[in-house]
Amino acid sequence: MTLGTRYGRTAAEAPRTTTAAHSTTAPQTTTAPHSTTAQQTTTAPGATPSPAAAPPALLARIVPEDVVCCESLGDPDGVVLHPDEQALIARSVPSRRAEFSTGRHCAHRALAALGQPAVSILPDAKGCPEWPEGVVGSITHCDGYRGAAVARAARVRSVGIDATPGEPLPDGVLEAVALPDERRRVGELLARRPAVRWDRALFSAKESIYKTWYPLMRAPLGFEEADVTFHPSQDPDTGTFTARILPAVRERGFPQQLTGRWLAREGLVLTAITLRPAG
Repeated sequence: MTLGTRYGRTAAEAPRTTTAAHSTTAPQTTTAPHSTTAQQTTTAPGATPSPAAAPPALLARIVPEDVVCCESLGDPDGVVLHPDEQALIARSVPSRRAEFSTGRHCAHRALAALGQPAVSILPDAKGCPEWPEGVVGSITHCDGYRGAAVARAARVRSVGIDATPGEPLPDGVLEAVALPDERRRVGELLARRPAVRWDRALFSAKESIYKTWYPLMRAPLGFEEADVTFHPSQDPDTGTFTARILPAVRERGFPQQLTGRWLAREGLVLTAITLRPAG
């Protein structure tokens, strides 16, 4: 099984043509590092439609200051995409249109905060967002949350973010994505610190690993090819994790170990990895 439900395995960037109901929460959007929701009247891509009270800054707690992030706890009305972005979801179900539109909206706002001009963010053949030259980034969305993080490539080699509801994984998923030692460690953490859904945190961490790996290597990475260990802190809702890239897939130029951060708050589990250039 391959890491990265956002890319490749489910082709999440591709249009979906089935029908489904769609419900939204109250739209709340914030951009970090300054966590502002400045009102804008323009309707260009990345403008702020229907501003609401800013939610707690979540991503900003787990990425460094030179990574600019924007997040939303709902789907604001009036989001405007570039025409070629809009074409990707023209035949998609409402829920897919909403998550794609708000995710791209967050990405546009983060790029603007980084000082980048407004450009389309289109997926490659595997669904990985293609960022402007000199920029790296990552987009995530789940029920009740959408977010994006961007940085200048001169300072950050790759960034991967993921968010997931803070609920138990469906039956059988942990067994499918976790190595035996990971399952043991997750079980111990659930017994000691049950307030955090460590099974979800593991799944999210492996998504962030893939999102860090794929833009650089353009190659698959299996769930079983990254070994994640969580390092809880005194703060009950955040900490770090390390990920060993196992020998079978070690590639020249990619580190054998990654370090990331996790956060469990607002009914969500978020993870992020910021990979710096070598040296």
